Order: sequence, then structure tokens, then C-alpha cells
Amino acid sequence: MQVEMEIEPEVEGIFDAGTNTITYIIKDPASTHCAVIDSVMDIDYAAGRITTKAADGLIARIRDRGLILDWIIETHVHADHLSAAPYLQQELGGKIGVGAKIMVIQETFGKVFNEGTEFQRDGSQFDALFEDGDSYTVGEMTCRAMATPGHTPACMVHVMGNAAFVGDTLFMPDGGSARADFPGGDAGELYDSIQKVLALPDAMRLFMCHDYGPNGRAIAWETTVAEQRAENIHVGDGKTREDFIKFRTERDAQLAVPKLIIPALQVNMRAGHVPTDEDGNPVLKVPVNGL
Repeated sequence: MQVEMEIEPEVEGIFDAGTNTITYIIKDPASTHCAVIDSVMDIDYAAGRITTKAADGLIARIRDRGLILDWIIETHVHADHLSAAPYLQQELGGKIGVGAKIMVIQETFGKVFNEGTEFQRDGSQFDALFEDGDSYTVGEMTCRAMATPGHTPACMVHVMGNAAFVGDTLFMPDGGSARADFPGGDAGELYDSIQKVLALPDAMRLFMCHDYGPNGRAIAWETTVAEQRAENIHVGDGKTREDFIKFRTERDAQLAVPKLIIPALQVNMRAGHVPTDEDGNPVLKVPVNGL
């Protein structure tokens, strides 16, 4: 993959404590144009209430900085938070983009949630479906999408100058990697995808989608390829594919299901839109023993 390490975008990370998600505002250094990666919409699942506090803060930050929003990017279909993409688009414009394998996700979970024929499984809810190696621009900055399946089939890393946004492909070095046991996930594919990321230049800045502060350390979300290659507890220091698959498979079998997986998947496979009933009212389904 062609990378342009001489271009250094301005990156602002905004941490959402409720979901341990980091949303990014990435500014083209040559203009006032920007992109947002992995936005968050608030939900009180027990109360059935969706609110816009986090998204409103993000919108205010972009407006205060006088930025023009070109792209709203999802690194994958998140299972742990709801996307605010359509709300951001309504308020600020921009195109919503995701990996082209979103269609695999829509087909899989369309069955889980017993969606009818009105639910389109062709990715048409999004403005752009990225294939491996596709490029797009934020202002004058060329950005590139790199397919990194394993956590989900539609996972992608987005490379913008000397910064790469890795989604759930990697965590901080002391956090390791994400699970690979969701439908369509594959530990071997995840290892191979991580190797693609670690083949980027040593000085490439890597930005995580989540951090949980292992062992009580402060929340952090930026590292480098060199640091990950040397220190990542799951894949660093020469760990083999076979070792990773064994570890990841055994570890995933012990993990609980994410608390927001049921609402998150229904919303995020629709590009952040909440499904509605036949009267147009927003509604979420709870499939029993479906996951």
C-alpha cells in the first residue's frame, strides 16, 4: 500500500467512557476539511432511550474549529456502541463510508433479527463501500482503505498520511487484540490482518478504536507500528499464527457477549439508522437465543 508519511494530519481523539470508544476528528493539514471515524450515539438500553449528548459534543467541536466534514467513516459494524453517522451527516454533511463486506454482515444479521425483504442487504444505506486498496480524499489529503478481516468480515484500517486508524484490529500493546468469535470472525484471518498493519512503516502512528486501561493504567489510544511489533502481548515479539489462533480461540470462549450487541448490530448495519415498525416508530428487536 502506498503511504505518504510526510503528510501529518491533525488527530483529535474523544473518549466515550460509557463504551470505551475513541472517536476521531482527522483534519487535513493543508485545508479546513476533516473526517470523523467511529462516532458514538448514546443509548440507555434498559430505558429504551437514545440521546445525542456525545454526538452533539462532537458536532460542537467541529463547528468551533471551523471545519468542513467530508467523510464519516466506520471502521467496522460495531457491536459495543451505536453509530451517530446519520445524525452527524444531517447536521454537518459528509459521506458515510464502510467496508464493502458490510453486505456479509447484513446478510448474516438480517437472518438473526428476522428482517423482512424491506431491509436492503446491498450496503445501500451507506454512501461508499470501500474495497481493499480504495482511496478517497479529505480536503487535499489522499486516504486509503485496507481490508483487515478477522474481528468481523467488514473490518478496515484507514491510512491517512502518517496516521492509521485500526478499528478493533489491534488494541494498545498491553491490550493485545480484539475477539474473533462473532459470526464471520476468524482468528487466523485476524492474525493475517494484523501482519498487514505491522508491515506499515515503523513510525506510522496507530490509533485504537477502544481502550480499557489494563492493570489500572490511564486510558490511551495512540501507539506506533514499531511499538506494536515489539510489545503487543498477543502478536508482538515474533508470536506465530498458530500460537495466536490457539490463544485467541481459548480466550474468546471465556468472554461475555457485549452489553449493547443487540441494539448496536441492528442500528450499525443500517449505517446508524434505527429500525422502525410498520407505523414508522423506532423499535429494536431482541432475538431470543439468536446470538
